[in-house]
Amino acid sequence: MEYLDFELPIKELEEQFDKCAIIGKESDVDVTETCKQIEKKLIETRKKIYKNLTAWQRVQLSRHPNRPYTLDYINAFCGDTFLELHGDRTVRDDKAMIGGLGKIGDQSFMFIGQQKGYNTKTRQYRNFGMANPEGYRKALRLMKSAEKFGVPVVCLIDTPGAYPGIEAEKRGQGEAIARNILEMTRLKVPIIVVVIGEGASGGALGIGVGDRVLMLENTWYSVISPESCSSILWRSWEYKEQAAEALKLTSSDMKKMKLIDEIVREPAGGAHSNRPKIFDTVKNKITSHFEELKKLSPKELVNQRMEKYAQMGVYNE
Repeated sequence: MEYLDFELPIKELEEQFDKCAIIGKESDVDVTETCKQIEKKLIETRKKIYKNLTAWQRVQLSRHPNRPYTLDYINAFCGDTFLELHGDRTVRDDKAMIGGLGKIGDQSFMFIGQQKGYNTKTRQYRNFGMANPEGYRKALRLMKSAEKFGVPVVCLIDTPGAYPGIEAEKRGQGEAIARNILEMTRLKVPIIVVVIGEGASGGALGIGVGDRVLMLENTWYSVISPESCSSILWRSWEYKEQAAEALKLTSSDMKKMKLIDEIVREPAGGAHSNRPKIFDTVKNKITSHFEELKKLSPKELVNQRMEKYAQMGVYNE
């Protein structure tokens, strides 16, 4: 288990509790009361820390190396029913963007999302979750297939941004993202979007238009990362914490500005601290929102989606 800087008091108490339990097992000394006191303090400390997280600390939690990624959620939802589909039929199969058909209960969904790696080798293989244009074109191909067969779409967002390389720009990175945004506004099937980690810039927006947009509690959604914002404004990454506060990128900020529909609460300690619980929570949220959306006709879906995004922001004419 890895710990972030602000989680160190929790780590110390957990180590004390483990040592206390070992002493109780290996000797005749009764340490029951001591263990109870440490456990009580551990619960109080955990609540206190996670109740008062700063924007930057939530950004750190969204990047936690033990945090579940897109395929973890899909495999937990669907099990053996998930069939991954590959390729954009033009360039290649982008490993940073995954998608395919799967079932939650008896209902089929088209799952699409960015996938990060678990170690150095897989992070390189997945390009750190940064999709190329062919990744967004693969996502669009799968969405259009879902529309053809009347299958609802679920998008799981977790990316530090679209890949900014020269080759990506040559192949039309901006056009691919813009095309996805356009096509998603008029897709005639329900679209449910869940931000499960990082939601950075156009890389997130390329699969981020939906009838329902949910954010996990310890995630972020913004036009730019705090580090990049700091380097532009202050010419240094040292001010990333101030940048995170100023960007208003947390789930609570997004809800206040009516840019998302719901915040999905995480277990105490973050999504990585209790994977089965967060998997069940997200699955239930997807199911409940789909039950509402399936009552609408394709025309009503598109009209409501367009109206929803037209209401965002403030305009002066």
